Amino acid sequence: MEADLWYVLAGTSGGTNRVRVIRLLDERPRNAGRVAEALDLDYKTVCRHLGVLTEYGIVERAEEDHGVHYRLTEEAIERRGTLDAVLETVG
Repeated sequence: MEADLWYVLAGTSGGTNRVRVIRLLDERPRNAGRVAEALDLDYKTVCRHLGVLTEYGIVERAEEDHGVHYRLTEEAIERRGTLDAVLETVG
């Protein structure tokens, strides 16, 4: 996971906004609209970032009664030290 984190957050465009998304989702699960609103980003931009983070196993979709929410995966939570180190370095 460490190599994936470095690639997704530091090695590609959009890494800074992905860091912001991860930090926000670390507080609590949210839907894409709430993420976009909280970060003042376009909804489609947020969906693209959530898709990348989901693809790399950092974030997961959780379908609930009130729609789809995104949250950090168990693996990301278990590797908190690595995640925090990358987030600290990247931004």
